[in-house]
Amino acid sequence: MYSADRIPSDQDSSGRSFGEPETANLRNAIKSGILFGPKGSYVKELEQEFAAWNESDHGIAASSGTAAIHTALAAIDIDPGDEVVTTGITDIGAVVPILYQGGIPVFCDVDPKSGNLDADSVRGRITDRTRAIIVTHLFGNPADVVEIRAIATARGIPIIEDCAQAFGATIGGRKVGGFGDIATFSLQQGKHITSGEGGLMTTDNADLARHMRLYVNKAWDYDDPSDHDFLALNYRMTELQAAVAVAQLAQLDDNIATRRRNAESLLDQLAGVPGVDPVTRVEGADPSYWRVGLLVDPTVVPGGTDALAAKLSGVNVPAASRYIKKPAFQTGLIQNQKTFGGSRWPFTLATDDALDFSPERFTGTFQFLSRVLVIPWNERLTSEHVGRIADAIATAVDEMIEEAA
Repeated sequence: MYSADRIPSDQDSSGRSFGEPETANLRNAIKSGILFGPKGSYVKELEQEFAAWNESDHGIAASSGTAAIHTALAAIDIDPGDEVVTTGITDIGAVVPILYQGGIPVFCDVDPKSGNLDADSVRGRITDRTRAIIVTHLFGNPADVVEIRAIATARGIPIIEDCAQAFGATIGGRKVGGFGDIATFSLQQGKHITSGEGGLMTTDNADLARHMRLYVNKAWDYDDPSDHDFLALNYRMTELQAAVAVAQLAQLDDNIATRRRNAESLLDQLAGVPGVDPVTRVEGADPSYWRVGLLVDPTVVPGGTDALAAKLSGVNVPAASRYIKKPAFQTGLIQNQKTFGGSRWPFTLATDDALDFSPERFTGTFQFLSRVLVIPWNERLTSEHVGRIADAIATAVDEMIEEAA
């Protein structure tokens, strides 16, 4: 049971905005007797409404955020051995689809103060084999997608924006997801809106949209049945997922506004805390705060992020050091090349350079992970919760500095 003393969490009802609209939609879906997305109404409604919300021409629903990225790569139609430039600071679900499509993930370094892809690193990792770039907007803080877009356009390389953590984040007033060729989103439990699992894709390209719509349906067109024309999967969203997501979408703008207001309040209250700074933003960016990222200077705060996270946990303030324990290229999947049986495919198609994970190539990545403190965030936080989090961080830092003196 949720305790009033506990800070709301998006992992249960305390931090999620579920209510009668979701229940009513689920009831309607069940009463209709149609839970199969292609024959129902809620999946179509979600696709249309989300595309309009994200200022895109086309929206396609899928079963998960990972499925959305896989579908986007399939639409771009990469060949085995093609390289896909990406970041090592991401959920592995954004890397696995590259391998399933026979592609080679080429990891770039990140800006050590934001954790997002470094444009110069992207420029240096592009080769004649580069077929796509995945730009992840970490924590809802927009990456430098404008500069990366310029680099990609000059080489004719499509961009997939991974907006799983960045619903409604903007650069210069323009929503992320509108800078690339395809944008992907996640509706997993902890995202800005959720249906437990689920994915969404948007694009302004009609050909890419059609390919993605077919791909999630095993290359079958339910509106104009003819044939299964290419290799594809069943990544369909159910009417039950979509029924919840449609109701959630109606709350999205208000939820983002609350997240922003509270996050900016937290950062204002932490402005004078020594050794603790917010992650940086690109010019004109307005984050949507899936999480609040703080950079902790271990030369000022003894013990750094690990010690600070432990202190906060001791007073029931959720915080995580590092975000992920290791970058994606250090996981067993990549290091051991454990894919299909003992084949190691598609790593057998990779160049030595693509598989060079020398630490000196990723100084920004390791610096960011060693210094970032992640504060969970959701729209159910109140100003009192925010004040409690700010006070706990300030107090913990003061105590750590005093204890080390």
